[in-house]
This record gives sequence, C-alpha cells and structure tokens, in this order.
Amino acid sequence: MENPKPKTVDEFIDSSPLASQEVMIKLKKLIETTVPRTESGISWSVPIYKYHGILAGFSLAKKHVSFGIDSLPEEIRKVLEEKGYKTGKKTIQIKFDQDVPTAEIKQLIRAQAKINEG
Repeated sequence: MENPKPKTVDEFIDSSPLASQEVMIKLKKLIETTVPRTESGISWSVPIYKYHGILAGFSLAKKHVSFGIDSLPEEIRKVLEEKGYKTGKKTIQIKFDQDVPTAEIKQLIRAQAKINEG
C-alpha cells in the first residue's frame, strides 16, 4: 500500500528520511519566526510558505535539502558559496551535515517579504 502524500509541512518532514529532518525543521522554524504571518502548505509536492504570494519553500534531494526563494542576490550567493554551499539562481543546497546559514536565510526571507508586500 502506498503512503499517503503529506498534506502539511510537518507531515512532509515526518515522512522524510531521518538524516534530512533536522535541516528541514530548522528551515521551517526560521521561516515561521522571521515572518510569523506566513501560511504554510504543500504545493508541487513540497513545503511552500506564502506571504502576499510565495515567500519561500524547501524540497528534499538525495543528499541535501534545497531552500528556494524568488530573490537570491549575487552578493549573498557568493557569501554562501564561500561558506561551502552550492547555490542556484533561486536555491541554496544545504547538505544534511551542514549548518543552516541562518543569518543569510533570514536576510533573504525579510527581503522577499518586503518585495511581496509591494
């Protein structure tokens, strides 16, 4: 019998491999405490947080959690890459054994919230 698809962020985390859960729990808390009025849910089969539109989200890969946000400026990408994180145009890959880059992610979330407020 197939496992039911997660309907909440907590269900998504609970159904994920144990090695990945600590990173996802930290990201969840970071998003929810940085912008407390977010709405969380599952969209495109991954956790998404909304605040006047899509704010941020994360997804699970084989060896990392990918944090996604619409605005990831080049200067922050460079700082993260110097600290050993892989980045994409709108993503940060956080390996299961890496610390979550709290300061940079808070900065990104706050900036995206302001953009979304328009």
